[in-house]
Amino acid sequence: MPRAGWRYASHRNADPGPERRGDTSLLSPYVRRRMVSEREIVETVLASEGLKRADKFIQEVCWRTYWKGWLEARPEVWSSFLSGRDVARDALSAGAADTLAQAEAGSTGIEGFDDWARELVETGWLHNHARMWFSSIWIFTLRLPWQLGADFFLRHLVDADPASNTLSWRWTAGLQTKGKTYLATSQNIARYTEGRFEPKGLATRAEPLEEPPLAPARGLRPSPDLPEGPALLLVTDEDLSPDWMGRPFAGAIVAGGGDVGQLGSRGDVAARFATGALDDAAARLREGDLDVTRVDEIAAAPIIAAAARAGVDVVVTPYAPVGLTASMLDTLETDLADAGLALVRPRRSWDDAFWPHATRGYSQLRNAIPQSLAAVGLAH
Repeated sequence: MPRAGWRYASHRNADPGPERRGDTSLLSPYVRRRMVSEREIVETVLASEGLKRADKFIQEVCWRTYWKGWLEARPEVWSSFLSGRDVARDALSAGAADTLAQAEAGSTGIEGFDDWARELVETGWLHNHARMWFSSIWIFTLRLPWQLGADFFLRHLVDADPASNTLSWRWTAGLQTKGKTYLATSQNIARYTEGRFEPKGLATRAEPLEEPPLAPARGLRPSPDLPEGPALLLVTDEDLSPDWMGRPFAGAIVAGGGDVGQLGSRGDVAARFATGALDDAAARLREGDLDVTRVDEIAAAPIIAAAARAGVDVVVTPYAPVGLTASMLDTLETDLADAGLALVRPRRSWDDAFWPHATRGYSQLRNAIPQSLAAVGLAH
């Protein structure tokens, strides 16, 4: 990652177009699934750039960790998003439904916005600054429910992350940092797209949305110890590199790609990437002479069958933070218990080191970066 130092810090806000991504790492789809881990990325950057030069890059890596930790402490925000999305869709007027269809098709007539909508559907990715502009125009210019925009991103982004996506849209809307919204302006868009876009008629005011007060942040539950006896490994798209657990398994099952549960219809590009990533994980596990079963859904029946073949009564899967997969694992845990199987979900040390500092604003975690890096064995 040769551009994780000063150049990244000075160029990271520029979006010169999908053909010119040299100043972005493009690692987000891989770190989202932990095909490469946050720790590996930061360790590499520290070795090549040092903490001072790579400070902004490391902070961006930690933003993803922060969002996950924040949502972990307030899971009701995720549940509220899902229910609010469904209510918002059902409550759309005929005119708003037409606007929604135009927004998702990239046919609103708003320069830049339409291009980003098409880019998202066609490539599964958008520059972070474009995501901010897009969400602002969606909420304050088109006056569409933020939940439907977050859902649009969640279905199409190859790096779609329940925490980062949901909370970023809430931030734009003025819900995440109470009273503070993000207003996209024509001048800012023109500046950071190098004049490619200069949309007209954008909203000039961004009044924050409101919601009832949130419940206090809940504490982080201790991570369970890894079992000492034989166990079956369950791999989901939340963590496709389970070798960090450092123990052998009697067999493995790689599940997901076909069942998107609460997500609904996933975009073609995002679906292909997710399936390919899971297939790759299964192939890598087979290289270690492990008996691996690949299934499209996180469901009890194939896991029970795989556990029976392996002769085990314990299933281990890397911890899934609040989101789609975690909800499916909650259901699975009950179903496996009914069959006499235990589901153990250990957390990575990275999450245990950082998440306790994600209960308030980002500055809380940012100030704890040095000690958190030390806690995971990264000198700086």
